[in-house]
Amino acid sequence: MKPRLLFVSNLFPDQAEPYRGLDNATILHHLRDRWDIQVIALRPALSAWWGRAGEWQPRPEDEVFSPRFLSVPYVPRAGSFWNHCLMAGKLKTAIKQVGRTFDWQTALGAWLYPDGCALVKSVEGRPVHLIAQGTDVHRYLAMPARRNAIQKAVQGAASVITRSQSLSDSLLQVCGPSERIRAITNGVDVSRFRYRSQAETRQQLGVEPQDKVVLFVGNLLPVKDPGLLLQMFSKLTAAEPDGRWRLVMIGKGPLKDWLVQEAAGLGIASSVRILGPQPADQVALWMNAADVLCLTSRNEGLPNVVLEALASGLPVVATHVGGIAEAVDAPWKGRLCETRSPSDIAAAVLAVACSADREQIASLSARSWAAAAADYHQTLVS
Repeated sequence: MKPRLLFVSNLFPDQAEPYRGLDNATILHHLRDRWDIQVIALRPALSAWWGRAGEWQPRPEDEVFSPRFLSVPYVPRAGSFWNHCLMAGKLKTAIKQVGRTFDWQTALGAWLYPDGCALVKSVEGRPVHLIAQGTDVHRYLAMPARRNAIQKAVQGAASVITRSQSLSDSLLQVCGPSERIRAITNGVDVSRFRYRSQAETRQQLGVEPQDKVVLFVGNLLPVKDPGLLLQMFSKLTAAEPDGRWRLVMIGKGPLKDWLVQEAAGLGIASSVRILGPQPADQVALWMNAADVLCLTSRNEGLPNVVLEALASGLPVVATHVGGIAEAVDAPWKGRLCETRSPSDIAAAVLAVACSADREQIASLSARSWAAAAADYHQTLVS
Protein backbone atom coordinates (compact mmCIF):
# COMPACT_ATOMS: atom_id res chain seq x y z
CA MET A 1 0.00 0.00 0.00
CA LYS A 2 1.30 3.43 -0.92
CA PRO A 3 1.79 6.06 1.80
CA ARG A 4 -0.79 8.85 1.94
CA LEU A 5 0.02 12.50 1.38
CA LEU A 6 -2.15 15.52 2.17
CA PHE A 7 -1.31 18.60 0.09
CA VAL A 8 -2.43 22.05 1.29
CA SER A 9 -1.98 25.36 -0.52
CA ASN A 10 -3.76 28.27 -2.16
CA LEU A 11 -1.49 27.61 -5.14
CA PHE A 12 -3.47 24.85 -6.81
CA PRO A 13 -5.40 25.24 -10.07
CA ASP A 14 -9.13 25.17 -10.72
CA GLN A 15 -11.16 25.46 -13.92
CA ALA A 16 -11.37 29.26 -13.68
CA GLU A 17 -7.63 29.61 -12.96
CA PRO A 18 -5.99 26.61 -14.65
CA TYR A 19 -2.47 28.07 -14.30
CA ARG A 20 -2.69 28.89 -10.59
CA GLY A 21 0.00 26.86 -8.84
CA LEU A 22 0.39 24.69 -11.92
CA ASP A 23 3.88 23.57 -10.87
CA ASN A 24 2.42 22.19 -7.63
CA ALA A 25 -0.25 20.21 -9.46
CA THR A 26 2.37 18.92 -11.87
CA ILE A 27 4.67 17.62 -9.13
CA LEU A 28 1.70 15.91 -7.43
CA HIS A 29 0.79 14.12 -10.65
CA HIS A 30 4.37 12.86 -10.92
CA LEU A 31 4.27 11.64 -7.30
CA ARG A 32 1.12 9.59 -7.84
CA ASP A 33 2.98 6.39 -8.64
CA ARG A 34 4.55 6.54 -5.16
CA TRP A 35 1.83 8.23 -3.04
CA ASP A 36 -1.92 8.36 -2.58
CA ILE A 37 -2.69 12.07 -2.53
CA GLN A 38 -5.57 14.32 -1.52
CA VAL A 39 -5.66 18.10 -1.76
CA ILE A 40 -7.06 20.95 0.28
CA ALA A 41 -6.94 24.00 -2.01
CA LEU A 42 -7.16 27.18 0.06
CA ARG A 43 -8.95 30.24 -1.28
CA PRO A 44 -8.14 33.24 0.99
CA ALA A 45 -10.68 36.08 1.01
CA LEU A 46 -12.24 38.64 3.33
CA SER A 47 -15.66 37.20 2.47
CA ALA A 48 -14.72 33.88 4.09
CA TRP A 49 -16.01 35.35 7.38
CA TRP A 50 -19.61 35.80 6.28
CA GLY A 51 -20.14 33.11 3.69
CA ARG A 52 -18.69 31.09 0.89
CA ALA A 53 -16.58 33.35 -1.31
CA GLY A 54 -17.17 31.37 -4.50
CA GLU A 55 -17.61 28.02 -6.15
CA TRP A 56 -14.54 26.30 -7.50
CA GLN A 57 -14.33 23.25 -9.73
CA PRO A 58 -11.15 21.21 -10.25
CA ARG A 59 -9.63 20.67 -13.64
CA PRO A 60 -10.71 17.21 -14.89
CA GLU A 61 -7.16 15.88 -14.61
CA ASP A 62 -6.97 16.92 -10.95
CA GLU A 63 -10.14 15.11 -9.85
CA VAL A 64 -7.95 12.13 -8.93
CA PHE A 65 -6.81 14.18 -5.89
CA SER A 66 -10.40 14.73 -4.63
CA PRO A 67 -9.55 18.41 -4.11
CA ARG A 68 -11.51 20.25 -1.46
CA PHE A 69 -11.63 24.01 -2.07
CA LEU A 70 -11.68 25.79 1.26
CA SER A 71 -12.54 29.47 1.68
CA VAL A 72 -10.38 30.88 4.48
CA PRO A 73 -10.28 34.39 6.01
CA TYR A 74 -7.50 36.72 4.95
CA VAL A 75 -6.94 40.39 5.76
CA PRO A 76 -4.57 42.13 3.31
CA ARG A 77 -1.60 44.03 4.78
CA ALA A 78 -2.91 44.73 8.28
CA GLY A 79 -3.52 41.04 8.90
CA SER A 80 0.15 40.06 8.82
CA PHE A 81 0.18 39.37 12.57
CA TRP A 82 -2.71 36.90 12.56
CA ASN A 83 -3.72 35.76 9.05
CA HIS A 84 -1.98 32.42 9.55
CA CYS A 85 -3.82 31.93 12.86
CA LEU A 86 -7.18 32.75 11.26
CA MET A 87 -6.42 30.35 8.44
CA ALA A 88 -5.37 27.62 10.87
CA GLY A 89 -8.74 27.83 12.63
CA LYS A 90 -10.64 26.74 9.52
CA LEU A 91 -7.87 24.47 8.26
CA LYS A 92 -7.85 22.33 11.43
CA THR A 93 -11.54 21.53 10.96
CA ALA A 94 -11.05 20.71 7.27
CA ILE A 95 -8.08 18.44 8.00
CA LYS A 96 -10.12 16.51 10.58
CA GLN A 97 -12.93 16.07 8.07
CA VAL A 98 -10.55 14.80 5.39
CA GLY A 99 -8.95 12.46 7.93
CA ARG A 100 -12.22 10.59 8.47
CA THR A 101 -11.95 9.00 5.05
CA PHE A 102 -8.29 9.56 4.17
CA ASP A 103 -5.85 8.52 6.89
CA TRP A 104 -2.86 10.51 5.66
CA GLN A 105 0.62 10.12 7.14
CA THR A 106 2.46 13.16 5.74
CA ALA A 107 1.44 16.71 4.89
CA LEU A 108 2.97 18.93 2.21
CA GLY A 109 2.20 22.66 2.03
CA ALA A 110 3.22 25.21 -0.58
CA TRP A 111 3.63 28.98 0.04
CA LEU A 112 5.20 29.71 3.39
CA TYR A 113 2.94 32.52 4.59
CA PRO A 114 0.18 32.18 5.52
CA ASP A 115 -0.44 28.70 4.09
CA GLY A 116 2.61 26.88 5.42
CA CYS A 117 2.48 28.66 8.77
CA ALA A 118 -1.19 27.72 9.16
CA LEU A 119 -0.51 24.10 8.20
CA VAL A 120 2.23 23.69 10.80
CA LYS A 121 -0.11 25.14 13.46
CA SER A 122 -2.91 22.80 12.36
CA VAL A 123 -1.03 19.48 12.49
CA GLU A 124 0.25 17.63 15.52
CA GLY A 125 2.13 14.35 15.62
CA ARG A 126 2.69 13.97 11.89
CA PRO A 127 5.44 15.35 9.66
CA VAL A 128 4.76 18.54 7.74
CA HIS A 129 6.93 19.47 4.76
CA LEU A 130 6.80 22.94 3.21
CA ILE A 131 7.59 24.41 -0.21
CA ALA A 132 8.98 27.94 -0.54
CA GLN A 133 8.18 29.38 -3.95
CA GLY A 134 9.63 32.89 -4.29
CA THR A 135 7.80 35.99 -3.09
CA ASP A 136 7.03 34.21 0.17
CA VAL A 137 10.78 34.42 0.80
CA HIS A 138 11.95 37.49 -1.13
CA ARG A 139 9.29 39.89 0.15
CA TYR A 140 7.87 38.33 3.30
CA LEU A 141 11.16 37.87 5.11
CA ALA A 142 11.48 41.67 5.01
CA MET A 143 8.17 42.04 6.90
CA PRO A 144 8.80 41.52 10.65
CA ALA A 145 5.44 39.92 11.50
CA ARG A 146 5.51 37.52 8.57
CA ARG A 147 9.21 36.78 9.08
CA ASN A 148 8.53 35.77 12.68
CA ALA A 149 5.71 33.45 11.62
CA ILE A 150 7.85 31.92 8.86
CA GLN A 151 10.74 31.30 11.27
CA LYS A 152 8.44 29.38 13.61
CA ALA A 153 6.96 27.38 10.74
CA VAL A 154 10.39 26.43 9.41
CA GLN A 155 11.43 25.30 12.88
CA GLY A 156 8.33 23.13 13.15
CA ALA A 157 8.56 21.60 9.68
CA ALA A 158 10.17 18.26 8.88
CA SER A 159 11.74 19.88 5.80
CA VAL A 160 11.48 22.97 3.64
CA ILE A 161 11.86 22.51 -0.11
CA THR A 162 12.85 25.60 -2.08
CA ARG A 163 12.59 26.02 -5.83
CA SER A 164 16.14 27.40 -6.10
CA GLN A 165 19.36 27.49 -4.12
CA SER A 166 19.09 31.26 -3.78
CA LEU A 167 15.79 30.81 -1.91
CA SER A 168 17.47 28.27 0.37
CA ASP A 169 20.30 30.72 1.05
CA SER A 170 17.82 33.48 1.93
CA LEU A 171 15.95 31.22 4.34
CA LEU A 172 19.16 29.99 5.93
CA GLN A 173 20.25 33.57 6.63
CA VAL A 174 17.06 34.19 8.61
CA CYS A 175 16.27 30.78 10.06
CA GLY A 176 19.81 29.66 10.85
CA PRO A 177 21.75 26.59 9.69
CA SER A 178 19.47 23.65 8.97
CA GLU A 179 19.83 20.43 7.03
CA ARG A 180 16.07 20.45 6.57
CA ILE A 181 16.18 23.28 3.99
CA ARG A 182 16.80 21.80 0.57
CA ALA A 183 16.68 23.18 -2.98
CA ILE A 184 14.84 21.08 -5.58
CA THR A 185 14.61 22.66 -9.01
CA ASN A 186 11.37 22.24 -10.90
CA GLY A 187 11.23 19.93 -13.86
CA VAL A 188 10.19 20.52 -17.45
CA ASP A 189 7.67 18.71 -19.63
CA VAL A 190 10.34 17.49 -22.03
CA SER A 191 7.74 16.09 -24.41
CA ARG A 192 6.57 19.67 -25.06
CA PHE A 193 9.59 21.83 -24.38
CA ARG A 194 12.27 20.46 -26.69
CA TYR A 195 14.36 21.51 -29.65
CA ARG A 196 12.42 21.83 -32.91
CA SER A 197 13.02 23.56 -36.21
CA GLN A 198 12.61 27.30 -35.92
CA ALA A 199 11.53 27.54 -39.54
CA GLU A 200 8.76 24.98 -39.10
CA THR A 201 7.38 26.47 -35.90
CA ARG A 202 7.46 29.96 -37.40
CA GLN A 203 5.42 28.70 -40.30
CA GLN A 204 2.84 27.27 -37.87
CA LEU A 205 2.62 30.57 -35.98
CA GLY A 206 2.68 32.87 -39.00
CA VAL A 207 6.03 34.48 -38.14
CA GLU A 208 8.10 35.78 -41.03
CA PRO A 209 11.46 34.03 -41.53
CA GLN A 210 13.39 37.31 -41.44
CA ASP A 211 11.83 38.55 -38.20
CA LYS A 212 13.84 38.61 -34.97
CA VAL A 213 11.56 37.69 -32.08
CA VAL A 214 12.03 38.61 -28.43
CA LEU A 215 9.72 36.51 -26.23
CA PHE A 216 8.36 37.26 -22.76
CA VAL A 217 6.31 34.71 -20.81
CA GLY A 218 4.98 35.66 -17.38
CA ASN A 219 2.40 37.57 -15.41
CA LEU A 220 1.96 41.23 -16.33
CA LEU A 221 2.74 42.44 -12.83
CA PRO A 222 5.01 45.15 -11.41
CA VAL A 223 7.44 42.55 -10.01
CA LYS A 224 8.09 41.38 -13.60
CA ASP A 225 8.65 45.00 -14.69
CA PRO A 226 7.31 44.59 -18.24
CA GLY A 227 7.59 48.37 -18.63
CA LEU A 228 11.38 48.00 -18.57
CA LEU A 229 11.01 45.31 -21.23
CA LEU A 230 9.23 47.81 -23.50
CA GLN A 231 11.94 50.40 -22.87
CA MET A 232 14.59 47.82 -23.75
CA PHE A 233 12.72 46.91 -26.93
CA SER A 234 12.48 50.56 -27.91
CA LYS A 235 16.28 50.84 -27.60
CA LEU A 236 16.70 47.64 -29.61
CA THR A 237 14.55 48.82 -32.51
CA ALA A 238 16.25 52.23 -32.49
CA ALA A 239 19.67 50.58 -32.71
CA GLU A 240 18.54 48.43 -35.66
CA PRO A 241 15.70 50.30 -37.36
CA ASP A 242 15.64 47.82 -40.26
CA GLY A 243 16.19 44.76 -38.10
CA ARG A 244 12.59 43.46 -38.19
CA TRP A 245 12.51 43.04 -34.41
CA ARG A 246 9.26 41.79 -32.86
CA LEU A 247 8.28 41.53 -29.17
CA VAL A 248 5.78 38.82 -28.24
CA MET A 249 4.39 38.87 -24.69
CA ILE A 250 2.50 35.87 -23.31
CA GLY A 251 0.69 36.25 -20.00
CA LYS A 252 -2.06 38.11 -18.21
CA GLY A 253 -2.26 40.69 -15.47
CA PRO A 254 -3.41 44.17 -14.47
CA LEU A 255 -0.71 45.97 -16.46
CA LYS A 256 -1.97 44.87 -19.88
CA ASP A 257 -3.87 48.04 -20.81
CA TRP A 258 -1.06 50.23 -19.49
CA LEU A 259 1.47 48.29 -21.58
CA VAL A 260 -0.60 48.83 -24.72
CA GLN A 261 -0.58 52.59 -24.05
CA GLU A 262 3.12 52.57 -23.18
CA ALA A 263 4.03 50.75 -26.40
CA ALA A 264 2.08 53.34 -28.38
CA GLY A 265 3.85 56.16 -26.55
CA LEU A 266 7.24 54.65 -27.35
CA GLY A 267 6.33 54.26 -31.03
CA ILE A 268 6.72 50.46 -31.00
CA ALA A 269 3.07 49.37 -30.91
CA SER A 270 3.19 47.86 -34.41
CA SER A 271 6.05 45.58 -33.36
CA VAL A 272 4.58 44.42 -30.04
CA ARG A 273 2.04 41.59 -29.62
CA ILE A 274 0.44 40.94 -26.22
CA LEU A 275 -1.18 37.54 -26.65
CA GLY A 276 -2.56 36.94 -23.17
CA PRO A 277 -2.26 33.51 -21.53
CA GLN A 278 -1.61 30.62 -23.89
CA PRO A 279 -1.79 26.81 -23.58
CA ALA A 280 1.49 25.07 -22.88
CA ASP A 281 1.68 23.68 -26.42
CA GLN A 282 1.48 27.20 -27.86
CA VAL A 283 4.08 28.51 -25.41
CA ALA A 284 6.39 25.69 -26.51
CA LEU A 285 5.94 26.62 -30.18
CA TRP A 286 6.75 30.26 -29.44
CA MET A 287 9.90 29.19 -27.61
CA ASN A 288 11.02 27.34 -30.73
CA ALA A 289 10.06 30.23 -33.01
CA ALA A 290 11.64 33.05 -30.97
CA ASP A 291 15.27 34.16 -30.97
CA VAL A 292 15.63 35.01 -27.27
CA LEU A 293 13.60 34.95 -24.06
CA CYS A 294 13.90 38.20 -22.11
CA LEU A 295 12.88 38.73 -18.48
CA THR A 296 13.30 42.07 -16.70
CA SER A 297 12.03 41.02 -13.27
CA ARG A 298 12.76 42.88 -10.05
CA ASN A 299 12.98 39.59 -8.15
CA GLU A 300 12.44 35.92 -8.94
CA GLY A 301 12.88 32.44 -7.61
CA LEU A 302 13.91 30.23 -10.51
CA PRO A 303 11.09 30.69 -13.03
CA ASN A 304 9.84 27.63 -14.87
CA VAL A 305 9.77 29.69 -18.04
CA VAL A 306 13.58 29.91 -17.94
CA LEU A 307 13.92 26.14 -17.58
CA GLU A 308 11.40 25.57 -20.38
CA ALA A 309 13.16 28.02 -22.69
CA LEU A 310 16.54 26.38 -22.21
CA ALA A 311 15.04 22.91 -22.72
CA SER A 312 13.66 24.25 -26.02
CA GLY A 313 17.05 25.59 -27.07
CA LEU A 314 16.04 29.23 -26.57
CA PRO A 315 18.75 31.44 -25.02
CA VAL A 316 17.79 33.69 -22.10
CA VAL A 317 18.55 37.31 -21.28
CA ALA A 318 17.43 38.36 -17.81
CA THR A 319 18.14 40.71 -14.97
CA HIS A 320 20.48 39.09 -12.46
CA VAL A 321 17.97 38.35 -9.71
CA GLY A 322 16.94 35.34 -7.62
CA GLY A 323 17.96 31.92 -8.83
CA ILE A 324 18.09 32.59 -12.58
CA ALA A 325 21.89 32.34 -12.48
CA GLU A 326 21.53 28.72 -11.38
CA ALA A 327 20.12 27.92 -14.83
CA VAL A 328 21.75 30.58 -17.02
CA ASP A 329 25.15 29.57 -15.72
CA ALA A 330 27.26 29.81 -18.88
CA PRO A 331 27.59 32.45 -21.62
CA TRP A 332 26.33 30.06 -24.30
CA LYS A 333 22.97 29.85 -22.49
CA GLY A 334 22.42 33.62 -22.45
CA ARG A 335 23.27 36.73 -20.45
CA LEU A 336 22.44 38.10 -17.02
CA CYS A 337 22.35 41.89 -16.72
CA GLU A 338 23.70 43.45 -13.54
CA THR A 339 22.06 46.81 -14.25
CA ARG A 340 18.47 47.74 -15.10
CA SER A 341 19.60 49.88 -18.00
CA PRO A 342 17.36 49.41 -21.08
CA SER A 343 20.41 49.98 -23.32
CA ASP A 344 22.49 47.32 -21.54
CA ILE A 345 19.66 44.77 -21.74
CA ALA A 346 19.12 45.58 -25.42
CA ALA A 347 22.82 45.04 -26.13
CA ALA A 348 22.66 41.65 -24.39
CA VAL A 349 19.59 40.64 -26.41
CA LEU A 350 21.30 41.60 -29.64
CA ALA A 351 24.45 39.66 -28.78
CA VAL A 352 22.63 36.52 -27.64
CA ALA A 353 20.12 36.41 -30.48
CA CYS A 354 22.92 36.45 -33.03
CA SER A 355 25.21 33.85 -31.48
CA ALA A 356 23.26 31.10 -29.72
CA ASP A 357 23.79 27.42 -30.49
CA ARG A 358 20.22 26.28 -29.92
CA GLU A 359 20.86 22.55 -30.26
CA GLN A 360 23.63 22.69 -27.66
CA ILE A 361 21.40 24.59 -25.22
CA ALA A 362 18.55 22.09 -25.59
CA SER A 363 20.75 19.01 -25.34
CA LEU A 364 22.33 20.05 -22.03
CA SER A 365 19.50 21.87 -20.22
CA ALA A 366 16.50 19.57 -19.84
CA ARG A 367 15.50 18.14 -16.44
CA SER A 368 12.27 16.18 -16.37
CA TRP A 369 9.44 16.43 -13.86
CA ALA A 370 10.01 12.74 -13.11
CA ALA A 371 13.51 13.58 -11.89
CA ALA A 372 12.17 16.40 -9.73
CA ALA A 373 9.46 14.10 -8.30
CA ALA A 374 12.09 11.53 -7.34
CA ASP A 375 13.87 14.22 -5.29
CA TYR A 376 10.57 15.22 -3.63
CA HIS A 377 9.83 11.61 -2.75
CA GLN A 378 13.25 11.14 -1.19
CA THR A 379 12.72 14.24 0.95
CA LEU A 380 9.22 13.24 2.04
CA VAL A 381 10.29 9.78 3.22
CA SER A 382 13.60 10.76 4.85
